[in-house]
Amino acid sequence: MEKVAIITGASRGIGREIAKSLAKKGIKVIANYNHSKEKAENLKKELQKEGYEIEIYKADVSKKSECKKLVEYTLEKYKKIDILINNAGIDKYQLVTEVTENDWNEIINTNLYSAFCMCQEVLPNMIHNKKGCIINISSIWGIVGASTEVVYSISKAGMDGLTKALAKEVGPSNIRVNSIAPGYIETDINKDVTQEEKNEILKTIPLEKIGEPTDIAKCVNWLIEDNYTTGQIISINGGWVIY
Repeated sequence: MEKVAIITGASRGIGREIAKSLAKKGIKVIANYNHSKEKAENLKKELQKEGYEIEIYKADVSKKSECKKLVEYTLEKYKKIDILINNAGIDKYQLVTEVTENDWNEIINTNLYSAFCMCQEVLPNMIHNKKGCIINISSIWGIVGASTEVVYSISKAGMDGLTKALAKEVGPSNIRVNSIAPGYIETDINKDVTQEEKNEILKTIPLEKIGEPTDIAKCVNWLIEDNYTTGQIISINGGWVIY
């Protein structure tokens, strides 16, 4: 039976590449978006033109009620959920003294609370079926921290904590939970980085190249196929951070 996957934040960047990769493997994909409707529609058209099945669904996953609706829609359509990719995320570059309560809530709710709520919503079905794969897209900054990205770093470290704890809790139900912590990846989230700054980063990466969304999608595919990896934080960063 074909697998069913929900991917949050799937209209662009890493999420978009994951959606394309899974759909092309024959997995039935529900690609979630919030603001980027046009990009989500273009993704659907692109894949359907090539003969692949994908559905798009608008939901603000920072809100539990909308996570619930997204999962209910998926179960109504496909009757099961095999894979959850928690990819939705935002960032703000600011000094810690500049962070407002609204900044905190927006970043934490979008990046961390959404992942928690989506896990809560999909797990009853996965536990009932005695199988499942949850992959959280965190960040290298959740491991080592980033100056002027304190709240973002907190949110991603929280995702890694969620990964480890949940892997222990749901492992007996044959559900695997892992995090992928990308390093510098060429996506919209880094659009404000200047070429000079990028060159400085390149000097510190042993492989001397910037990562691509396809690098993350390849790891996602491996984790889906694997059956004995859980509770792990896998950092794909070209050797930028070795720990």
